[in-house]
Formats: sequence, C-alpha cells, structure tokens
Amino acid sequence: MNTWIGNLGHTLVITAFVFALLNTISYFRAAVYQNQDAERAHSWRRFARLTFGVYGLAVLGVIVALFDIIYNHRYEYHYAWDHSSNHLPVYYMISCFWEGQEGSFLLWIFWHVCLGGILILTNRHWEASVMTVVSAVQAFLLSMILGVVVLGVKIGSDPFILLRDAMPHLPVFQPGSSAYNPNFVPEDGSGLNALLQNYWMVIHPPTLFLGFALTLIPFAYVLAGLWQKNFKEWVRPALPWALVAGAVLGLGILMGGYWAYETLNFGGYWNWDPVENAVYVPWLVLVAAIHTMIAFKKNSAALKAAMILSLTTFLLILYSTFLTRSGILGNASVHSFTDLGLSGQLLLYLLFFVFASVGLMVYRWRQIPVAAQEVSTYSREFWIFIGATVLCLAGFQVIMTTSIPVFNAIAEGLGFVSTIALPADQIAHYTKFQLWAGVLIALLSGTGQFFWWKKMDRESFLQAITLPLILTLLISSGLIALSGMSNWQFIILLTASVYSIVANLTILVRLLRKKTYKLAGGAIAHIGVAMMLLGILASAGYSRVVSKNVSGLLLFDPKANPDIPTNENEDNLLLWLNKSSRMLDYQVTYKGDYIEARRFPGYISKEDLAPAADPFQAIARRDILSGGKRYFARGDTLDILPENTYYRVEYRDEKGRVFSLYPRAQVNPQMGGLLASPDIYRHWNKDIYTHVSSVPDPTEPRQWSENQEHEVALRDTFFLNDYVAIFEARETINAEEVMRLTANESPAPRNANDVGVQATVRILSQEGSYEARPVFFIRDGQVGTVPDLIPALGLRIGLNRINPETGQFSFVVNTTQKDYIIMKALEKPFINVLWIGTLVVMLGFGIAIYRRYAEFRTMRDRGLEVRE
Repeated sequence: MNTWIGNLGHTLVITAFVFALLNTISYFRAAVYQNQDAERAHSWRRFARLTFGVYGLAVLGVIVALFDIIYNHRYEYHYAWDHSSNHLPVYYMISCFWEGQEGSFLLWIFWHVCLGGILILTNRHWEASVMTVVSAVQAFLLSMILGVVVLGVKIGSDPFILLRDAMPHLPVFQPGSSAYNPNFVPEDGSGLNALLQNYWMVIHPPTLFLGFALTLIPFAYVLAGLWQKNFKEWVRPALPWALVAGAVLGLGILMGGYWAYETLNFGGYWNWDPVENAVYVPWLVLVAAIHTMIAFKKNSAALKAAMILSLTTFLLILYSTFLTRSGILGNASVHSFTDLGLSGQLLLYLLFFVFASVGLMVYRWRQIPVAAQEVSTYSREFWIFIGATVLCLAGFQVIMTTSIPVFNAIAEGLGFVSTIALPADQIAHYTKFQLWAGVLIALLSGTGQFFWWKKMDRESFLQAITLPLILTLLISSGLIALSGMSNWQFIILLTASVYSIVANLTILVRLLRKKTYKLAGGAIAHIGVAMMLLGILASAGYSRVVSKNVSGLLLFDPKANPDIPTNENEDNLLLWLNKSSRMLDYQVTYKGDYIEARRFPGYISKEDLAPAADPFQAIARRDILSGGKRYFARGDTLDILPENTYYRVEYRDEKGRVFSLYPRAQVNPQMGGLLASPDIYRHWNKDIYTHVSSVPDPTEPRQWSENQEHEVALRDTFFLNDYVAIFEARETINAEEVMRLTANESPAPRNANDVGVQATVRILSQEGSYEARPVFFIRDGQVGTVPDLIPALGLRIGLNRINPETGQFSFVVNTTQKDYIIMKALEKPFINVLWIGTLVVMLGFGIAIYRRYAEFRTMRDRGLEVRE
C-alpha cells in the first residue's frame, strides 16, 4: 500500500487552496491601491503573482499525483479503484481522470490556472481587479476537492481518499471480521464506464471545461469594471475572450452531441437531457452577450444589457454545475454525477456569486451610462437587441423546464407538495418551442446583416432584401418540391434557413469584393448556423426507420419488457447468423461476433480465437491478417479487449454495393443490462445508423442437445445434422502448447510428459465452410478435452477418445440454437449538412476572434486606451 502519493496530493490541494485565498486577498489589495498608491499597489501585485505561481504549481502537482494513482493502478485509493482497471489503454486512463467529480473539478481548476497566467501576461492594467474575481472563483473550486472536516462540517471531496476510508462497511475493513485486512488492495478496479470508452471522451470534457473556464473572464471584466467604475472600458478587452468562450463552449457542446450520436443508441445527437440543456442555455446567453457587446462598441447602446448577459452566462454555468453535481436531478438525466454530499457547498458557491454580482450591479446601476438617443427600428442596434432577446427567451424556455426538479425540491423544503413533472415526451416538448426560436434566429441573422454594414431607412431596406427574398423563394420552392415536404412548420424553418444563407452570402460577397476578409466572421458564422438548422431539419425531421419487422414475430414481450415502447416491435429486425434478410432497400446479413485486439487495426472474429487463461488474452486459431499483412500467426497469444462485442452486419444495396457495420454491445447488469453503441455508414447524402437492441445473454449457459457420437478415421466424411463434415487432419501438440490451450480446463502445472492432439474438422454448409479444432489432452496424468464451438451452425464438437490400435477418433457433437441479434437501423438524410455547418460556425468565430484580438492589441500597443 502506497500512501505517500496520496498524502502528497492532499497536501498540495490544501496548499493550492490556501494560496488561492492569499492570491485573492493580495490582488484585492493591489486593486484597492491601484489608483491611490502606485508603490503599494505594485508591491501587492508582486506578492499576488508569487502566490499565483505557488498555487498554480500546487495544482499541477495535484494533477500529477492523481494521474499517478490511476496510471499505476493504485487501487488502495478509491478514485483509482472506482474509475479505472488494469487493462484500460492509456488514452482511456486519461478519461478516467475526469470521469469522477473530483477529477472534473480539477480539470476546471487547471484551465483557470492557464487562463489566469495569460491574463497576467497580457493585460496589466486590469490584472489586479480581474484576477481578484478569478482567484476567488478558483478558491471556491479548490474547496470542492479539499476533503477536510471543520467543526463537524465536511468541505469538499478528497480525490486521494483511501478505499478503506471510503468504504469502511466492507467486511475486509471491519475489525473483528474474519476477512479483516486494513491493508487490503484489490487486484483490479471497477473500470471506466463503458459508454465513456470513446475517443470523444478524451477530448470532449477538456474542451467543455475550457469553455466553462472562459466564461469567467467576461464575468470578471464586468465585475472589475463595475468595481473600478470603468463602465465602458471593460468591453474592449472582454470581447475577444467572450468570442473565444463562445467558440470553445459551442465546440464542446457539439463534440458532446457527436459523442452521443456515435455512442448512445437513442438515434440522434441531442436528446434534451437536463445536463445537455444546462450547458446549452449558457451558450445561448453568451452569444446574446457577444452581440450586445458588439452593439455597444458601435454606438454605446446596450451597455447594461451586455453587462447583465455577461454576468448571467457565468452564473448559469454555476447553476448547471449545481444541477449536474448536487444529485437534485435524480433519474432525470443520464449524465449527472452522483451526489458526494456537496450540494450545500455548491449552493453556497452559486449564491455567493449571484449576490455579489447582482448586488454590485444594483449598487452601480444609476452610474452606468446609457445611450443619449433612442434606438431606431432601422438601426443595427435594434435588430441585435431583438436577436439577443430571442436567444434569451429560447434559453429561458429550456432552463425553466429543466429546473422542474429544483422547483419541486424548493416546494418540498417549504412544506408544500409539488406535482409538477418533467414532460413525458421531452423531445416533442422542447421542439415545439425551439423550432420557432430557430426560425426567428434564421430570419434575424439574415436581416440584421443588411443594417450592420449600411445605414438604412424603409426604402433602402426594401431594396436590399428584394433580391435575397426572390432567391430564397426560388431555392426553397425547389427544395420543397424535390423533397416532397408537406409539414408547414418544416417549410417555414426551411425557408427561413435558406433566407439566412442567401442574405449572409450577399453580404459576404460584398466583403470579399472589397477584400475586407477579416470583417466576414459574423456572416460566415450566421451561414453556419443556418446550415445547422437545415441539417437538423433533414436528419431529425425526416429520419426513417429502415429495419421494419414484417415477419409478424413479437420480438419484445410487452409484459416482460414494460419499459420498451410498443413500436420497437415494428422497428427492429431479427437476424439469424449468416442468414440474409430483406430490409427495405438493403439485403442484410449478420456475419458473426468480433472483438478488438491491441496492435491490430479493426476487429477480429471470435471464431478465429481460442480462450486463454487470462480473460484479457486469446490464442489465434489461425493466422490473423488485415490488408494482406499478417499481424498474428497461428498459436500467438493476443491481448484483447473483451468487454465489448462487435456484431458484424453486412449491407448490400440494390446497386450491389456492399459495406459492413460493427455495432457494439456489452451485457452489463450493473448498468441496467445491454449497453449498445451504434455503428454508422456515412454517405454524402445520408447516414445509415445501426445498433443492436437485443443479443443472447452471454452470462446464461447455452442449452445443448444430448451427445451424438461419431467414430471416424482420418479423412473420413460424416454427417452432422444437415451438414457434411470432413476429418481433415490431426496434430500432436507438445507440453507447452497443451498448457496454453487447456489453461481454462485444468489448473495443473506444466509437466514435460503432457501431450495432446488437436483435430481439424471441416464442416460444409450452404452458407460456407467452417473449421473446428477440438483438443484431446493428457495433462499431469489426467485425460481432458477442449471442445470447439461453431456459433454460426449451433454446433459444439469435442474429441472424446482416440483408439491408437484402430486409428479411430471419437467425436462428440451437440447442437443448440444458432446465434442471432435483434437490430435497429435508421436512415439520417443530409446529416452532413449539420456537421459541415458546425465547421462553418467555428470558422466564423475564428475570424471574429482574430479581428477583435488584433483590435485590442493595436489599441493597447498604441496606448490609445488608458484603461487597458
């Protein structure tokens, strides 16, 4: 048992927390003296930078210590045992780091350290006041992983807690128990959640938490501006940060959607899960804040709105943290963390910054300057304000529904009985509101662009939109006619999205002609949003199930499976192994079970592998090839990843094109049974999305028929039910080979006199040729057999006896039901328009970030803005 690394890690957590508090105090003092006593302010700033360096190094030390216990499988620590296991690849060990609450808090803290360092290096005038806010937030976050008890109150959850302290109820840790062993260390861990074993989970959480961290910077600038009475000057340095935050947080949300599309089996990329909503809403408000900040820079309007929205964005991030980690959502979300007893601390964290920011805003409200003249209907500021209002209303509708569990908890806390429930069909509930928000956003993002680049009145406005409207109606009419669209709501969304693309393209062409490329970010981002709306409309509104069950078979008994919707019997297809079935435009065949192996590209058929003593290893029955290259020779031992089985489904379309998909699944009783993830065939105009809905339970033993015995000689032909079998060859195997092939059958140690015979029997069927290799062995004086299974034929063949005098071999054959899967397949038309749209949005953000940061840097370097 290694306790020093945990003690070191916990000591570093406490060190980081203490120095974060010191950093907050010292930067606060520096800010107070900034305009009063330059020398004292400089002294406090130097001390603040020193404390920042100390707590930054301490945070890095905590990260190294936590990863050390995961990477080195130190299962004496609860975090390592609960989130990792011996056979995880290194890249999934990285995912283990932030699977738990403590690790994800630490990731968030790490990004704050990085951003704090950038702020210190790039903006000295704002350093003290802005870093006071950043350090205060950092201290609160560090308190979440403090893991100490003060006056009987637990503060934070310690990531370095030992297993014996986290789970003292286990018999092995209870004094007096016969199993008592206080130094017990498990041989293996519980492992990473199967749904998180995806490459997106290596990059999605860091991106999302960087987005969380970035929303703090505009928040800090607003508070600094209010505190120092620099009511206008904060906008210029805050705007580039807000744009970066919008891009990164949006990218993180999109990554999460793509992960859900590739990993979960609900058939889409957004399910309106409460945790998804809790991140989506701050992003909407942040985008609204960006637009109001831009409007203020143009003519001093919308300053108060920019302040309120920038503050609200970060407060909503804190609220989403409370929703996700307090346990208040209960079973309403599949993404939320379990409650670690931090709900009170999280609530205090949220309320502190709500009261601090709202209180300061109210205190300075009358001093905040306002625009001298009212905004005209034909001004860009008016249309930006309308757009920001729509974004906020869309977010308000989502957050109100998402917060129903919170409202119920508040009512119960006040002694009332609340009967409010979340919508039964959440997708339908949110869609009926968000669809119209999408329509308005598309219309406003197209129309607003005309006011942005030119002063408008009624006549010039009508002149500007005439050509885009004509093109929109022509293009939309063509698309509606070609697609056969009849839903009037979808027609309106389609037309609005096309209008947004056409209008923004009109502006983009003008900018490109003038070679003002750096001004094109807004138009490009708006085009991307409109493309996303079109992609969502096509892929979600016109997704169709292609795996229709026309057999009349009842695949799911509604009495035995009450949680399965009744339409699943109509939307799923039963496939027997190697038996082709018709599925609308495709002929599909279930080709067998496959598995992943280390150092091998793709998947290996389970029929090509024999089990080894270690469940994470297998023995190659034959040479394992890929792309003409031999990766493993027959008899080699492979390192495999046995948790997931990949079910090969071959598709053949009407034009004779063939492709195979490998949807994966694992039977995991601890996580509710079957965990299935789809595989996707991507074509330019559609995706074929396939997942398994049911498979035979591998934990239940197969039901075999009675023995059928066949006495045959080498190269004899005999019949096995409806199949022709040929005894092709026999091979004597030495003691070492016997040891490897029979490790699961006999625990006896290796003996030089051990010997075995492996037979090769070829079975011919209508579907093809199969090979069985049963083994007969004598090990440590004991006779044994290792039968071979052929799941495709439902056969088990064992070599039972050998008569050396007659040359006869006795094979025992049993039959069972053939393997099968029940699968569901959907066609997602034009989903690539959605993904391309996301890239276009990111491109637009990138151009806008470059432009705004260049402006800020130029102004700073020229010294034209004293306050920066």
